[in-house]
Formats: sequence, C-alpha cells, structure tokens
Amino acid sequence: MKNRVKRINQLLGLMLLAGVVGTAYEVYQTERIGKVNRALLSGEVVNDDSYPFHKKFSDAYHQGKTGNFKHAVQGFGQSLELANKKDSQAFEVSQALKSNIHYNIGNNLFSSGLQRLVTAEGELQEQAKFDYLQAKSAYEQALKLDPGSRAAKFNLSLLLGVIPSNIRTVPQDPSGMEISNLPQGLP
Repeated sequence: MKNRVKRINQLLGLMLLAGVVGTAYEVYQTERIGKVNRALLSGEVVNDDSYPFHKKFSDAYHQGKTGNFKHAVQGFGQSLELANKKDSQAFEVSQALKSNIHYNIGNNLFSSGLQRLVTAEGELQEQAKFDYLQAKSAYEQALKLDPGSRAAKFNLSLLLGVIPSNIRTVPQDPSGMEISNLPQGLP
C-alpha cells in the first residue's frame, strides 16, 4: 500500500511539474505576442524574428511614416510575398489584410507622386505619372480583395480627382530598374 501511494504521489508530482512548466511556457508566449501587438499598435518596428511578416509590415509602415515611400512600397511588397507563402507561417492571412497591404502600397505611391508633382513647365513629371498609375492599380487591387474598404474607395476617388483624365506615360526603361535589389541589364 505504501509503494502504491508513493507511486501515485510521484505521478501526481510529475503531472504538477508538467503543468507548471506548461503554464510558464504559455505565459512566456503570451508575453512575446503581447510585446509584438503593443509594438504594432504604437507604430513601432517589430524586432522579433519569430514574426517575419509582422516585422516586415511594421518596418514598411515606419518607412512610409518617415517619408521614405519607395522603401515602404518595397517593404509592403515583400510583406505581401510573405503573406502569400502558405508553408512558412502558421497563420492564415485574410483577404482584408492583403487588401490593407495593397491600400498601403497605394498610399505610399500616391504620396511619392505628390512629392514629384510638376516640372518647371507645369507638367506632371514622368515618375509622378508612373507613381499615380501604380497607386491606382494598388487601390483597385485592394478593392478587388475587399470591396467594402471605404478608405480605399475614398483614396482612389481622391487620386482620380488629382490626376488628369488623359494621363499617358512613357514606358519606363527597365535597364535601370531594380527587382529584389538585383539590377537588370549589363553593369
């Protein structure tokens, strides 16, 4: 009888130890997730490598807030690539979140176009035209993914009010454009 009570006590002690370790792990995970959520809510950059999508998204958002629109667009594009990867992340990215990424891309391109507004002759610069047309495409894609997005509808209508209706742009020279930080063409 003594051995049986001793074994039951040992088993219960192991179960208690496993419960305490499990609880400590869950508290640690909850604190880590809370830290990432607080950083996202305050607009800070997430520095936790365990959350690559959130890290890329917050960095791109910060780049846009500081006026570095081209890097922000690139960062949002990379976060969109991460969102479309199904094997690397355990969470499912919703259509609304993808729409939000396209919306942010549109906002940064629109702001970039506003910076380059007109030439000395009063005409739209080619890069501004290109940015406006890309912003229009980004807003339209955001609305395809989330047709109820009032912010995307508003910004698209604002953009359409800013750009002339007969806007045409010269095709961009691809030799100087960079894709994934690798220049195309001969050096």
